[in-house]
Amino acid sequence: MMSPVKPEDDAVRDPDALMRNFERLGYIADRSLATSIFLITKLRKPLLIEGHAGLGKTEVAKVLASMLGTELIRLQCYEGLDTSSSVYEWNYQKQLLAIKIQEGVAQTVEEKERYIFSREFLLERPLLKSILAQEASPVLLIDEIDRADEAFEAFLLELLSDFQISIPEMGTIQARHIPYVILTSNRTRELSDALKRRCLYHWIDYPTFEKEMRIVRTRLPDIEEELSKQSVRFVQAVRKLDLEKPPGVAETLDCVQAVALLGKHRLSADVIEETMGCLAKSMEDGARVRAAGIDQLLSQATG
Repeated sequence: MMSPVKPEDDAVRDPDALMRNFERLGYIADRSLATSIFLITKLRKPLLIEGHAGLGKTEVAKVLASMLGTELIRLQCYEGLDTSSSVYEWNYQKQLLAIKIQEGVAQTVEEKERYIFSREFLLERPLLKSILAQEASPVLLIDEIDRADEAFEAFLLELLSDFQISIPEMGTIQARHIPYVILTSNRTRELSDALKRRCLYHWIDYPTFEKEMRIVRTRLPDIEEELSKQSVRFVQAVRKLDLEKPPGVAETLDCVQAVALLGKHRLSADVIEETMGCLAKSMEDGARVRAAGIDQLLSQATG
């Protein structure tokens, strides 16, 4: 088992070394991304990663947590996300039970309130959990922040500015170990300037042929080289079409694996048709790929 790389080690003091450690854990990062990750380990500023879906934004946080040997805490954002789901809520049933048990006990009202609003009755959600980490700085992944509404985005500012959270019944809780924060966005909406100012920024674009081949070789080392090349070229040709959801690297990996699992050694129109669901994520996109001509796209991949 590979030993984690601690933040104080030489391996994370250098973006090039960080690239090597990411590759060791199966993630191909270019120097620009490696530099951004290196900076958040030193500056302790959040990193906002934007890009199309399926390009490995979420995976950055997972690999960073593995590399540092620390906990990954993930908050999946969605419309209507509020503090009870993201920060904390009180265990009301447990509080009511405690009140019932303590009936008749000689305590002042203040003492009873202090007890039932203590940490024992607190249900920790991802943001609070990241602040309360006791052993080491966790990696906090705030995934798809663009899906949350602007009110929640504004709430995040206190956390990202001072790494503290205010709970009316308990006061302000300051982080003992500042988390490494990574936010991801698919740009379904524009984020506020206030949020962006608190973050470093990195855009992940579709990879070049050479980089995508490195990813496939790293993640799927047993796949035949020629099949990998054909699949990557075909996916890159499909990305040039006017699709609602162009395939990302995740779809490339699915496509390569699917063809190999079917026992095929080369791409063909029939195989592409059979595995269309790996690339096209809607009926309309599948129709657009077919309309462009599978044979023509295939010729670009095998030519």
